[in-house]
Amino acid sequence: MTELEKPGRDPRPDFAVARFNEGVEDIKDLKEGLILEGTLSNVAAFGALIDIGVHQNGLVHVSQLAHKFVIDAREVVKTGDIVKVRVTEVDAARKRTGLSMKLGEAPARKDGLHDNRSGWSRSNG
Repeated sequence: MTELEKPGRDPRPDFAVARFNEGVEDIKDLKEGLILEGTLSNVAAFGALIDIGVHQNGLVHVSQLAHKFVIDAREVVKTGDIVKVRVTEVDAARKRTGLSMKLGEAPARKDGLHDNRSGWSRSNG
């Protein structure tokens, strides 16, 4: 009731939105390696669909959500999250975009192993 006594004021918290990249408005504008900001529009066990501002959501497969093993995407992200993603694959003919949330190097593990694309290996350091 106290909020209704203050006309013209919106008591809701600020709503954060993703900042889409300028010049990226169509799937044809996407290039592999491009880093974008987007909003999670749907989360399923197999991955997450991200709105990156090109009229077609991109897919982050569950294996690309984090540097750790993820069984269910809902363990890591939720609908409405704003995330940074890297474009890994673009298929303009089928209107499909592959994305990854793995932007940097995998963190070193306590046992001296680290994850890389070719499999597990011992770090030299």
